[in-house]
Amino acid sequence: MNPQDAPVGNEQTVIRTHNIDIYYGAYRAVRDVTLGIPKNQVTAFIGPSGCGKSTILRCFNRLNDLVHGFRVDGRIEYHGQDLYAPDVDPVAVRKSIGMVFQKPNPFPKTIFDNVVYGARVNNYRGDLQELVESSLRRAALWDEVKDKLQASGFSLSGGQQQRLCIARAIAMQPEVLLMDEPCSALDPISTLKVEELMNELKEKYTIIIVTHNMQQATRVADVTAFFNAEATGKGSKVGYLVEYDRTENIFGNPQQQETKDYVSGRFG
Repeated sequence: MNPQDAPVGNEQTVIRTHNIDIYYGAYRAVRDVTLGIPKNQVTAFIGPSGCGKSTILRCFNRLNDLVHGFRVDGRIEYHGQDLYAPDVDPVAVRKSIGMVFQKPNPFPKTIFDNVVYGARVNNYRGDLQELVESSLRRAALWDEVKDKLQASGFSLSGGQQQRLCIARAIAMQPEVLLMDEPCSALDPISTLKVEELMNELKEKYTIIIVTHNMQQATRVADVTAFFNAEATGKGSKVGYLVEYDRTENIFGNPQQQETKDYVSGRFG
């Protein structure tokens, strides 16, 4: 299989990476990653700590631009457009490719104002009430908060706060949602709700999730990319893509010994 082709059949590929190397100054954090992200699927990035999963994820909406010394060699395309071309506005990229972080990070504002924050900043001309309701409904939170939209976002439980952050991202009307370990700070019941939400959201969005929880990958991901890291001899390590395939193949019939060892718990 050509890794540039998403391993899901004939689905459209939304994001492609071509032989990307990621650097922070002289340090190469990731080497030679080539893969394609399929539309309206959940793609999971798994692998041990330090293998570059989150680093790659943050490249897709230009968040690493904010890190001193960052650069990416190779090419990352969004619908064929080079995301790092000189004429590409990172702010515009982040409207199309939203982000949900590891820990819930609501703003110190009301629930309503959290959801509409990005819309207001970008001079949204539609009905804000409708936007709030539709975004909260898609985030499976509307029924829980519809009578307290003027309460602080901090008044919600951890799981509700994470779904509020998902609603905030959805309100920007992106095509792609990046989720960097979105359940790692949540209890099992809240985790289940977010996982169920991902399965619903993929009808409208392309989702890429970084997770250390392999059971979570098997529950929510259509395709899975396994990354590993190797020592560089200078006390540091570089991440690389080992295998990328349908999730049932990665966990049930992996082609690489490294993948077999990881999913069987021999390391990681």
